[in-house]
Amino acid sequence: MSVVSSSKIIFCEGKQSSLDALLLERVLETLPAERPTIVPSGSKFTFSLFAQGYFSPQELGSQKYLVFRDRDFDAKPSEEVRLIQLGSQPVWLTHRACIENYFLEPNLIHAYWREKYIEKQENPISKWAHKDSPGIDRIAQWIETAAKSLQDYQAVRWALGELLVSSSTRAQLKTTWTGGSGQLPSSLALLDCQRQARELINQFRRAVETVTLDGFEASLASYRQQFSQSEFWSQKQYVIWFHGKDIQKQMQKQESQYISLKAFFNWAANQLDIDRHRDLRELRSKIEQL
Repeated sequence: MSVVSSSKIIFCEGKQSSLDALLLERVLETLPAERPTIVPSGSKFTFSLFAQGYFSPQELGSQKYLVFRDRDFDAKPSEEVRLIQLGSQPVWLTHRACIENYFLEPNLIHAYWREKYIEKQENPISKWAHKDSPGIDRIAQWIETAAKSLQDYQAVRWALGELLVSSSTRAQLKTTWTGGSGQLPSSLALLDCQRQARELINQFRRAVETVTLDGFEASLASYRQQFSQSEFWSQKQYVIWFHGKDIQKQMQKQESQYISLKAFFNWAANQLDIDRHRDLRELRSKIEQL
């Protein structure tokens, strides 16, 4: 992990040992200039608060930083492979659903499996307890079979995500209308405060009213149709659309005797060829330009 303080900061999800931080380290390996400091910041819902606490008020407006995190179901992937900006802030989302999706490559899983198996042959006291890799084709089938069993669940998740994206329901009912604690309103009179509070409540209610069962069902039908198209599977679009953590879990459930994908992911984070992924190359370029 980066430990030397830098004038450039990269915020990511998770802890210091998270895949997000490990992947960023891989991206930064080839940077010729100053290496930014990677700052794991926990949940994606607390990035803005974390940044405010990390920087002093004087630094916040001028500090060079960006946020890199999973796209999840917060935005649809673009037709061309690229990062997705969230709003107008320097928050950039992965093209694939999450970090784990980048490692769901049969060739990569096979390479890890073979490496560990060969190590076991050469070192009898190794704790590796698996047979040799079943081969790239079988691993590809393993991934796709798990994904197909998730097809309806992912459609439901996307339909729920669509409701969030198309409404303001992510915004919680606030306890102030001034922007935050320590920023007082122009009037502290009870009637003025009540009027502002009612407006906050009305805004929240209008946002919630946009979430309907009819909207959910229509969106669900659309995603189910999309995910049932033959080209969706032949082009392996599920690796982009379906959430990698869900695929990982289902793969382990379906073939419990196979390798631990969690251990594989930690290995793969140091092996991934960044240049094969246009969005990760774009991320490297944005970091260079900070």
